[in-house]
Amino acid sequence: MAGPPDWEDDGVANVLVRGSTYLRWVYLLLGAALVLAFILVDSGLASLLDGLELPGALSAIFIVLIAALPPLVLGTLPAVREVEGIAVESLLGVRFEERPLGPSRTWPQRRRTTTWFCLHLAAGGFVGVLSTIVFGLGAVLIAAPFRSPGRRELIPGVHYRITGGWTDLWMPLATIVAVIGLILLSAGIGALLAYAAPRLLGPTPAERIELLERRTATLAERNRLARELHDSVGHALSLVTIQAAAARRVLATDPAFAETALAAMETSARAALADLDHVLGLLRDDRRPGSATAPQATLGNLTRLVEATRAGGITVGVRRTGDLEQLPAAVSREAYRIVQEGLTNAIRHAGHPAGEVSVDLLINLDKSGLLLELTNPVAAGAADNSGGGRGLAGIRERVAVLRGTVEAGLVADRWRLAVTLPVAVTTKG
Repeated sequence: MAGPPDWEDDGVANVLVRGSTYLRWVYLLLGAALVLAFILVDSGLASLLDGLELPGALSAIFIVLIAALPPLVLGTLPAVREVEGIAVESLLGVRFEERPLGPSRTWPQRRRTTTWFCLHLAAGGFVGVLSTIVFGLGAVLIAAPFRSPGRRELIPGVHYRITGGWTDLWMPLATIVAVIGLILLSAGIGALLAYAAPRLLGPTPAERIELLERRTATLAERNRLARELHDSVGHALSLVTIQAAAARRVLATDPAFAETALAAMETSARAALADLDHVLGLLRDDRRPGSATAPQATLGNLTRLVEATRAGGITVGVRRTGDLEQLPAAVSREAYRIVQEGLTNAIRHAGHPAGEVSVDLLINLDKSGLLLELTNPVAAGAADNSGGGRGLAGIRERVAVLRGTVEAGLVADRWRLAVTLPVAVTTKG
């Protein structure tokens, strides 16, 4: 939002040569042109009163209504805010939080837009009248020294004398001073309008809070989509890598296994491409957060995830206890992604050939909550990276949202990831 007027801090020379000064002057003259158009309309409406014999007070009321009604009605039109916003940005140099400034959608916006529109007309009309006087009379005064000596009438009732000497120089000098004063006055009025524009045309504090909430929700949704993409594509690429390595080693000795590995690679790649296309489509769409319609994976899809991992030659042992169907959908979705990322980390950091990698997965649901535990062998030096990368950081973010706990580290010669999520389990029936 624009700050207080800063034109007073600039020197006169800077104000006179600054391009924004004349752009603001043009904006004010546009307001003067609108005032002239309204005067013509008001003149036509006022002519309707000529044939009516109304008391003086009532006639004055009608004149005021005729003068005020057209700009007030026009100011309430939704498009006025949009048009004024474009003019204010390009001529007054104001930058709004909402860009581009849209039409008025609520009555509070229309009232503030009408106030701004009337302010534009008043300031523009004032500067327009002054500009007409200064340039109209200034042209006469500048030409005065070049006329023959004698008494001249500047305006009806106001005379000046041309002497034909150096004393006539006051007239062009007065014109120059008047023009400079007009420019400075227009610059000051333009700065005041630039200061007031965001407060009248821009969003109110409540609207700014709403806009900030929408932006925050959008960023949160994009962050969630980024985690989903990292987990899904990262898991698929890890599987493809280890399956490709396994297929290369046994291609000559065990073609059947190599063909199975290649088929699993194709399945994993297709699933990753589908997820990638879905997420990128959501990021391209200008829809509000939460508008995604594609179903998200839950623990109900765990079997497919485990089978895809086993297809790469990874041994995955799964133990499930408790009725997982009682889990809330949000918890089940996050739990699936946590398991997926845990499997991905196991594949990446096991440091063993595919056939020698074994992962034990425990999923336990009871009254104390949901426990997800994965253990797998680690390569030498893995303890130095116990902080984890983006995957473990993403798991911690998911768990923090659900107010759970994360334990990750070496236990004997195996890496252990244990996540506990508090869940209120309800007994069916």
